[in-house]
Amino acid sequence: MRVRILYHDHCFDGAASAAFFTRFLEAKFYPAANFEYTGLAHKASQLFEPGDFDGDVNAIVDFKYSTDPRLTWWFDHHQSAFLTPEDAEHFRRDTSGRKMYDPSFKSCTMYIATVARERFGFEAADLAELVKWADIVDGAQYASAEEAVNLVAPAARLTLVIEGVQGSETVQDIIRMMRSRKLEEICEDPQIQAVYKPLHERHLRSIDIIRKQAQCRDGVVYFDLVDHGLEGYNKFIPYYLFPDSIYTVAVSTASFRTKVSVGSNPWAKKPVTFNLASICERYGGGGHPRVGAISFPKGAAEEARKAAAEIATELRS
Repeated sequence: MRVRILYHDHCFDGAASAAFFTRFLEAKFYPAANFEYTGLAHKASQLFEPGDFDGDVNAIVDFKYSTDPRLTWWFDHHQSAFLTPEDAEHFRRDTSGRKMYDPSFKSCTMYIATVARERFGFEAADLAELVKWADIVDGAQYASAEEAVNLVAPAARLTLVIEGVQGSETVQDIIRMMRSRKLEEICEDPQIQAVYKPLHERHLRSIDIIRKQAQCRDGVVYFDLVDHGLEGYNKFIPYYLFPDSIYTVAVSTASFRTKVSVGSNPWAKKPVTFNLASICERYGGGGHPRVGAISFPKGAAEEARKAAAEIATELRS
């Protein structure tokens, strides 16, 4: 039997969700299955391809809902989990008991672990560290911006690799390691070290670039990385550089999209009053109440900059 798990690519919580969910399915449902993985990315065009659901069993974790009849399992915790109202209605009509949604959870990994324990009697004590850190990373629950930016914990170093590496192969290798190995052990793996070292150098450069590019006005940090070739950066850098800030709005580009990132300072000294997912939804994006993003087509820098400027103005108000 082939089980296809589609997960949020280049995301620590997405990888951890896929790893924990594999252990759960293997223990409770498909002990002899072959597990295969597909990374999914938010983009301006079609999210799912016709060939994505090619397993005997197909699952999506930490990503938007699909109405494809071949989808067997689904777990998500994002406010913006449904592309359309029709998709949300399709989910509400589902009676399989295998499609789960709860935006109150900070991480999809913690959500899966909770449902697996409470509804199916499954626990994996050896993965407690993975579940804990997925909640810290995805819920922005680091003790400080310094802890997050200085990559003190193994989970922070793995996040750098997962978010920064090109392609999905290394991420999927990490998922397979996460199924049974401690985070420190994964970090020290020679394959991961070979990827980590150049990404760490780029991380240090990105701090300098953002320091030079960013401006903080009325509590909002704004910067544009389109011309700097930075495909991804540590989202806590703005709060490390501007500890008194409340929000961040940034424009960046990747091989398949132009992106506007909107975030809020987990250590803000003033209250975060805007729902950032709702703001991003107005532009076709989404996320969580305290962090969101919008994907524009590749090369659509001016369109992205216009949206980013409007959002920054709104947050400064």
